[in-house]
Amino acid sequence: MTAQWYVLLEEDTRETKRADGVELELHRWNLLATQHIDGDEEQAAAAAEKLALQYTPAVLARHARPGDVPARHAFLTQDRAWVVLLRQRHRECHIRVSTARLVHTQEEKEAPPKSLKDKFRRGLQGPPEPSSNPWRPPGSP
Repeated sequence: MTAQWYVLLEEDTRETKRADGVELELHRWNLLATQHIDGDEEQAAAAAEKLALQYTPAVLARHARPGDVPARHAFLTQDRAWVVLLRQRHRECHIRVSTARLVHTQEEKEAPPKSLKDKFRRGLQGPPEPSSNPWRPPGSP
């Protein structure tokens, strides 16, 4: 496989939940988009920089008026990823833009459907036993 470079866009999605009378802000990084780059690592890095300096997340864009430009603080990390803080009218969000080389891909493969006999057998036998040989990192006892 030849080197295939991508730009990855992640957003810090925030959801507010209430539990026991307390308001909680739950944050989670979500992979929003992947874009294949026709070129090498340098071209991917240039595309990532452009995206980091120009992209406006939907949470800000849907409340913006024509001509609005959010405040933007773009940080380039040691591993060449961009972490960007955006603020506009009391709203704030974060994005992360990075480059990545595709090293593995595998298509989804579905198992054949179970027969009615197998379904009944499974119902009577219960769930399968856990694996007796769990995965361990190489070199561990």
